[in-house]
Amino acid sequence: MAGVAAPKLALARTVGALSRLRGGGATSVPGKVLMRLDPHAIGALGARLSRGSALVSATNGKTTTAAMAAQIFHQAGVSLVHNQAGANMAGGIATTLLDAARQRGRMAGELGLFEVDELWLATLAAQLHPRVIVLANLFRDQLDRYGELETIADSWAGVLGQDEAQLVLNADDPLVADLGREHTGALYFGVQDDSLALSGLSHAADAKHCRNCGAPYHFDAVYLGHLGHYHCPSCGQTRPAPAVTATRVSLQGVHAAAFDLSTPAGEAHVSLALPGLYNVYNALAAAALATALDVPLQHIVSGLQAARPAFGRAETVSLSLSGAPAPLRELRIMLVKNPAGANEVLRTLALEPGEHDLLGVLNDRIADGRDVSWIWDADFELLAGRVRLATCSGTRAADLATRLKYAGVPAARIHVQEDLDAALRQAAADRPDERAPLYALPTYTAMLSLRELLVARGEAASAWS
Repeated sequence: MAGVAAPKLALARTVGALSRLRGGGATSVPGKVLMRLDPHAIGALGARLSRGSALVSATNGKTTTAAMAAQIFHQAGVSLVHNQAGANMAGGIATTLLDAARQRGRMAGELGLFEVDELWLATLAAQLHPRVIVLANLFRDQLDRYGELETIADSWAGVLGQDEAQLVLNADDPLVADLGREHTGALYFGVQDDSLALSGLSHAADAKHCRNCGAPYHFDAVYLGHLGHYHCPSCGQTRPAPAVTATRVSLQGVHAAAFDLSTPAGEAHVSLALPGLYNVYNALAAAALATALDVPLQHIVSGLQAARPAFGRAETVSLSLSGAPAPLRELRIMLVKNPAGANEVLRTLALEPGEHDLLGVLNDRIADGRDVSWIWDADFELLAGRVRLATCSGTRAADLATRLKYAGVPAARIHVQEDLDAALRQAAADRPDERAPLYALPTYTAMLSLRELLVARGEAASAWS
């Protein structure tokens, strides 16, 4: 494959520099310019990576999974080209490669580690020819953009049928697991701890039917959404046996989680500085990716234990409260963008004692999905009796307030303030005591807006870090 001409790289970089001067993050625009100049730029720059590349895709958790994997590779001494800012479509991947390109065909990294938008996986895999593809889960998300889950599954199946990459798949997700049944050598990961099992599938559960025969799966254990242990009573298809597993899982509220990790190379205990069962699954996906690339177990464990919350995913910020006796208040930002993710955040919050103060920010912009009806499939009832104050903001603040009212939160405890700056100030200032945290539950674009607001207030690092 021919290389990318230096003048084209220089011009694209200049565009990025101008974008940053104007206050933008320049995470995608330079790459889009580069692709206009050279449609084969992603493949050409990707071919420079001496260790090839790995792609991570999922509807939930791909940013955190990739961040965990990055920590593992750091511990193993592997230098990365990684789209850590989260720009996961073609423009973002191209920008990441552009930033890493050096003179004489060199790259500032050996291995490409790219989280990839679900519907861009086929296009980017065809250009990058990755060594490993990680498919972590498929939950209903942004139906107005993605359509039903089968649309994404069919797209992924086409990728798997054409690419020779090592597959790393979630055995506990029936739809994802089914995609790998025709591929020998697929590496599966999953949870093996029935103490976590729920009473049954929630009404918002997805992927309930066997792709082989169409019959409903029987779930022997349900852990998260539709993730669990299952079999098809019609054709006999069962959950694949995972090679990378988590047992003896301990969920420690909004602060941490721990589990015993088992891989083909051995077993070890892992303590995560991230909460929730969803992050245990993210850790398993990262561990399985590293296993597929022959990273030693000790580096996997040390990398997972060094991992910290990714941008907006259980991230903690100290808020300054001018004029208050105690000038700081802890803000925990926990992204919610679809029923499965929201339910796990609510399940995690339910482990924390006492009443909670919430700042819910519901947007309906393109990157969130215009259809916000998914909030009616999120089980806010789990927390309704323990909400002291719920401040609702965003473009669809009133819709969120209505949902909380129907969940059982008393109307007197629900405040609507569409302006995010005002909502944050009001929610942060009204607190029962100096130790009480404020939990922000924003959708995707709301999370970005919240971070930009915190940066402007001097309470967080750059939104593009």
